[in-house]
Amino acid sequence: MNIRLLGAALAASPLPFAYPAAAAAAPRFGDPVVVGDGITIDPMLDARLRWENVETPAKGADAVTIRLRSGLEVKHAPSHISILAEAEATGAFDNDYNGLAFIPNKARAGFATVPDAPNVELNRLQIQYRTKALGLTVGRQRINLDDQRWVGSVAWRQNEQTFDAVRAEAKLGPAMIDATYARSQRTIYGVDAGPRTAYDGNFAFLQAGVKAGPVTVKGFAYLVDYDAAEQAPALAAQLADTQTYGARATTALSLGETVKLNLAASYARQSNWKGNPAKYGVDYVAGEAGLSAKGLVLTGGYELLGSDKGHALQTPMATLHKFNGWADVFLTTPSAGLEDVYVGLNASSVHFSGFQGTLTWHSLHSDSGHVHFGEEWDASVGVKVSRVALLAKFADYRARSFGVDTRKFWLQAEYAF
Repeated sequence: MNIRLLGAALAASPLPFAYPAAAAAAPRFGDPVVVGDGITIDPMLDARLRWENVETPAKGADAVTIRLRSGLEVKHAPSHISILAEAEATGAFDNDYNGLAFIPNKARAGFATVPDAPNVELNRLQIQYRTKALGLTVGRQRINLDDQRWVGSVAWRQNEQTFDAVRAEAKLGPAMIDATYARSQRTIYGVDAGPRTAYDGNFAFLQAGVKAGPVTVKGFAYLVDYDAAEQAPALAAQLADTQTYGARATTALSLGETVKLNLAASYARQSNWKGNPAKYGVDYVAGEAGLSAKGLVLTGGYELLGSDKGHALQTPMATLHKFNGWADVFLTTPSAGLEDVYVGLNASSVHFSGFQGTLTWHSLHSDSGHVHFGEEWDASVGVKVSRVALLAKFADYRARSFGVDTRKFWLQAEYAF
C-alpha cells in the first residue's frame, strides 16, 4: 500500500464545527456561511475514488487512486471581491501502474502509464473581482476556454491543470472580451515530476466575441512562448513556441417544441513563434452538429489537426482527454497530422438519478498521406444520487498504422459540494 498523506488538503477542509452559532436553523454542511458585514465563507470539497485499468499487447496497469480537493472561498459582497484557497492531494492504493514514466528513479517500466501519481500541492490561490460586466482574477487559477481545445483544466485527471495568471473578462451588451497573461502552466503530473511539474514562459490567451441572435462568434489568439529550452532542453521540441489565430462560431436552433439543432465550427492557423526555429504553418478545422430530442442527442463531427513539413498542430494546454478518443493515444499529434471523423449518441434522464449514457465511434487518419491510423469506440454510463456521482467508462482503440491496440476501463465515485 502506498497511500500518501492527504494532510495538505485536509488542513484546508472546512469542518462542521467551523460554522458560527446562529439563532436560526444551522445551515446544511457545505452551504455558504454568512459571517456578517456582507462577508460569506463558502467551503469546497471534492473527493474522487477511481479504478483505472489499461491493457496493451505489451503492458497493463491497474491504478486505484483517491483525490481530495478542499478549500474555502471568502466573498465580500459590497466590494465584489473574493479570495479562494484550495489544496489538492492524490493517494495511490497500489503500485501497479506507471505514474511518472519520464522520471528514471520513479518510473515503473513494467506497467502501462496512468498519469495520476501521488501528489500534495496547492491547486488554486486567487483573488477575484467580479460583477455582471467585469471580472479580474489574479493568482493560481483554473482556466477553461470554450470547448477546452486550446486551454483547459484537464479535469479528468486526478491532479488538474492550473495556471499562474492574470485574467480579465468584460461584457458589454452582446460583446465580450477575455484576455489572460499566464507565467506558468501547472501540469497534471504533480510536485514530483521534476521539470514537468510546471512549464514556465510567457503565455497570452485572447478572445473577443459577439452574440447576434442565436449565433455566437469569437475570434481568438493564443501566443505560447515556453522557457523549455532553458528549463528542460529535452522538452524543447514537445513544447515548441507557437502562435495560433482563429475563430469559432456556435449556435442552437429550435426545430420544434422538443427538437434542437446545435452547431459549432472552428478554424485556426498555427505557426512557429519566438524561439521556435522551424518554419511552418498548419491548419485547424473542426465542425460538429448535434440533434437533440427528448433526452437523446445524436452528434457527428470532423476535426483536422494539420501537418506541414513534418510539423503538426499541437495543443499542449488543452484538455486533451476530451478529443480524439478516451484511450489517449493522440495526446501528442503525430507529425503527419490527424483527421478525426466521429459519430456519437448521448442519452440522459432526469427521472432516473441523473442518468447519462454515451457511445462514440472515431475513425482516425493522418492529414499528410491520409493513412488510416485506427478506430476507437468509447462508452460511458453515469448516475448521480444526491451529491454522489457514479461512473463506468470504457475506451477501445484498434490500431492499424499508429500506436498499439489499447483498452481502458474506469470505475469512479465522486462526492462534491
